[in-house]
Amino acid sequence: MSAKLDLISFKLCPFVQRAVIVLKKKNIDFDITYIDLNNPPEWFKELSPLGQVPVLKVGNDVLFESSVIQEYVDEITPPSLQPTDPLVKAKNRAWISFGGDILMALHPMVTNKDEAVSNEKRAVVLQKLAQLEAVHSGGSFFNGSEFNMIDAAYAPMFMRMNFVKKLTNIDLLANTPKLAKWSENLLALDCVQESVVPELPMMYKGMVKHMDGYLATLLVD
Repeated sequence: MSAKLDLISFKLCPFVQRAVIVLKKKNIDFDITYIDLNNPPEWFKELSPLGQVPVLKVGNDVLFESSVIQEYVDEITPPSLQPTDPLVKAKNRAWISFGGDILMALHPMVTNKDEAVSNEKRAVVLQKLAQLEAVHSGGSFFNGSEFNMIDAAYAPMFMRMNFVKKLTNIDLLANTPKLAKWSENLLALDCVQESVVPELPMMYKGMVKHMDGYLATLLVD
């Protein structure tokens, strides 16, 4: 691999974190540039087709979409983090997309000012977690004992659910024991712990306070 990798990131973004976990897991040398998505620099607007992070610069080329970046990084640095069975690999891809839907429901649950809307989103999250619990292997990771791409994809979600639990005492994994153990295993990994800035827990709490949603009224400290 000759071209230098430069990942464009926003510190709070869980989708960028997915890519960083893969880069860290595979010990790939890369640079990371943080921007403020609320006030992005002009060069980023020209660089990102969607105006979103993550964006990966590969020399003079640009990749976007977290799943695409994850797969590219995996393909250029064997051995692969993907399952060898094509059907298992395809099913994992589908469940990775499903995880993105959970993250998209989690955000309004945390930030919406209306208690009813927040609770409605929480119900969506819990229902999707129950579906995920039903297909989890019950092993250390999603497919069993080996860490795969799908594990990198779900770790950011579990990290944020852990923040919610610490900040509000809402345990979204209380009724999904396999997911609770999976979360514990993932959050203990170096590649996950090192995939975020040290101040992320403080930043997440600050985001909850700033958005002043229903969950902000439940903060325990």
